Amino acid sequence: MSKTAEVAILFVNSGAAYKILTKLALKALSVCRSYDFDPEFILLRLSIIGAAVAAAALVCSFAVAAEEVHVAVAANFTAPAKDLQPIYEKATGDKLVLSFGATGAFYAQIKNGAPFDILLAADAKTPAKAVAEGHGVAGTPFTYAVGKLVLWSSDANLVKNDVAAVLNSANVKHVAIANPKLAPYGEAAYQTLKSLGLEKAVEGKTVLGDNIGKTYQFVKTGNAEAGFIALSQCFKDGKFVSGSGYVIPQDLYSEIKQDAVLLKKGENNEGAKRFLKFLKESQEATAIRDAYGYGTAK
Repeated sequence: MSKTAEVAILFVNSGAAYKILTKLALKALSVCRSYDFDPEFILLRLSIIGAAVAAAALVCSFAVAAEEVHVAVAANFTAPAKDLQPIYEKATGDKLVLSFGATGAFYAQIKNGAPFDILLAADAKTPAKAVAEGHGVAGTPFTYAVGKLVLWSSDANLVKNDVAAVLNSANVKHVAIANPKLAPYGEAAYQTLKSLGLEKAVEGKTVLGDNIGKTYQFVKTGNAEAGFIALSQCFKDGKFVSGSGYVIPQDLYSEIKQDAVLLKKGENNEGAKRFLKFLKESQEATAIRDAYGYGTAK
């Protein structure tokens, strides 16, 4: 923010504008008494001018305070983040610069000085680690979404309510899974396979995606007949957008709490703080999370 903008905000917030208006009003009353003018008429005009000045000052304070906010977004939250962006920008004047990818890859970049203000992770561990290692601001992490895992295929007739039947099918040559070392949804997929005793069913069939976005693309393009992806990637407003899928019961894998954290790079960025508050508290953010099938933290 420019020095001029900072001074403008300080002027508005200090109440200096209102002190000046008060002095003008008192001076006007003195003049009215000296020249026998109607003081009520003068005060009415001053009140109108004062209201206009106050409103203009308020608008200016928001305008000069608008910020550019760089946000690293877990790939599974791509569609919701894109839906939220224009709503937030219109409400605040801030500009969101969104980057999408794997949480693990993002954190490696953050440790090497990547200029992100906020991390929207696909897990809770990474934001906690960011704070512990001095890359995140203490007290800022919170759960912004709880992810759900789904077995999905672009074939509308392939996936029913039986994971074993899909994975053991002769028609399924490849099963896409996100790299569990980089993507929490990949870790959840392997937990599911272990819980169901189906690890051997995917041997020789597994196609690993660097992140959940690439994993989704493998399945969408048919390079893998089926895959474990985030529900948010293929679901909206209570139904699958395309293909066929089965939502994996949440007792088969650890809860995917997705936490947000203000990073040290964004500690003095008021826009970053506004966006986190919007994501945490606004009705718009809640409605969009619900539309994409995210759960809430227990």
